[in-house]
Amino acid sequence: MFDQEEIDQIREQRERWAEDTLEPTLESHGERQDRFATVSNHEVDRLYTPEDIADLEYDEDLGFPGEPPYTRGPYPTMYRGRTWTMRQFAGFGTAEETNERFHYLIDQGQTGLSTAFDMPSLMGIDSDHPMSEGEVGKEGVAVDTLRDMEILFDGIDISEVSTSFTINPSAAVIYAMYIALADQQDVPREEIRGTLQNDMLKEFIAQKEWVVPPKPSLEVVTDTIEFAVEETPKFHPVSISGYHIREAGSTAAQEAAFTLADGFAYVEDCLDRGLGVDEFAPLLSFFFNSHNSIFEEVAKFRASRRIYARVMDEWYDAERDESKRLKFHTQTAGQSLTAQQPLNNITRVTIQALAGVLGGTQSLHTNSFDEALALPSEKAVRVALRTQQIIADESGAADIVDPMGGSYAIEKLTHEMEAEIMGYIEDIKEMGDGSVRDGVLDGIDQGYFQREIQESSYEYQKRVERGEEVVVGVNEYTIEEDTSPEILKIDETTRDRQLNRLEEVKDERDDEAVDATLEALSDAIESDENVMPYIVDAVKAYATMGEIMQVFEDHHGAYQEELSPV
Repeated sequence: MFDQEEIDQIREQRERWAEDTLEPTLESHGERQDRFATVSNHEVDRLYTPEDIADLEYDEDLGFPGEPPYTRGPYPTMYRGRTWTMRQFAGFGTAEETNERFHYLIDQGQTGLSTAFDMPSLMGIDSDHPMSEGEVGKEGVAVDTLRDMEILFDGIDISEVSTSFTINPSAAVIYAMYIALADQQDVPREEIRGTLQNDMLKEFIAQKEWVVPPKPSLEVVTDTIEFAVEETPKFHPVSISGYHIREAGSTAAQEAAFTLADGFAYVEDCLDRGLGVDEFAPLLSFFFNSHNSIFEEVAKFRASRRIYARVMDEWYDAERDESKRLKFHTQTAGQSLTAQQPLNNITRVTIQALAGVLGGTQSLHTNSFDEALALPSEKAVRVALRTQQIIADESGAADIVDPMGGSYAIEKLTHEMEAEIMGYIEDIKEMGDGSVRDGVLDGIDQGYFQREIQESSYEYQKRVERGEEVVVGVNEYTIEEDTSPEILKIDETTRDRQLNRLEEVKDERDDEAVDATLEALSDAIESDENVMPYIVDAVKAYATMGEIMQVFEDHHGAYQEELSPV
């Protein structure tokens, strides 16, 4: 971007500045600390100049928004066309309570729904299972059968709304329920919009929710992708998720690298299935964390788009622009929230949300300030949504496409982030003898990902304890305070009401029809057929979540983690 003569002149001017202007200031006043670094402990320089990006090739490395390599954004007008989808996570208690919260959020201006499920639903067991006791409706909504899904979306036209489902081991069942609901509402399947998290590789790496082993779990994910290509082309069947990897303690570069590697693993599995890359790749979506170091996060998002475009082109021969365009949802960092002085979290969330916007996210969830204490209250949810609306309508951040582009610091950090991310991806590919998918699976078996994340998490915690990493209200600027403020509490009758509905469904349904659909699903698994059509049939017969997931466990066995020593 600069010729050598200009770079030489800038270098000379910088040396003159350092000697004449900087050194006297350092001698008389010094700096706040000896070393400055991001949350990920990536050291940042005092000053960036054109010299730092002398090797940057504008066309190859930046280009223009909406064109490869998409560094500057996946779409040409970005938020000048329309703002990101404001998708607040919601779900607690029974389907009736969450339906009420959905309607509240829609009335407050939310533009997309995002569903949280309770632990039994996440793990594919029913509310009447002994292991469900004490967990029904506690951290999300309880969904046992299609009846719950019908109530969850009562009064909501799913042809008019985009819905995200944060669920993994039992994601295929929830997907089938949503399809069945669309059929009930006479909404053509090709018109339903939304996203299914459904990222099982991430579960084995970080979040630790699974039912069957990695390989059969991967097969089911590929089944959902194949089914979506044919039946629901506007619905994203997988959201490849770095969020939980970051929440487990990874650095920003590890989050992006492991997430992209998981994405490439799904690509390779779909290719092995016989799907064309330009058939399924446009349906892939991603999900990233946004933490406190605003410039690091912006660089992470920009570098990820650039890497994805290049790898999809050069490794997997993608031709369509949509196949190379990285689209992602962002959620602010739950791990950064503090129970101490919880109102401080509003500021943290604002910074993190702004980083997501400046980095070009397609949808955004802002955490509520009280989430370190409990499920968010209605007031806290409203503040979180208003945070997004203020950024969109008052800050001006949505008015310029890639407003950080061209910053010497941002471009240098993006370049450094790209190199570090690709280093991890190449290592994973090498572990798989040239296959990213096999490298991811081997890495899971060997505990590679877990060790990398644990080491980063441990190093961060040591910096906090040494005071090198300031956490306002925790290790600096502490006060005496009431640590038991008013929080949302789940009605103790939730479980009883959920069990009563489950019992009613079982009494009313045709048990022979349920048995027939479950047997057909078992046969499909045995013959390596795509399981999705059979799961749809089962949920329409009002088979329960637990009954359907038990069929998979009967075939593959429950997965027990067996990792190398950490």
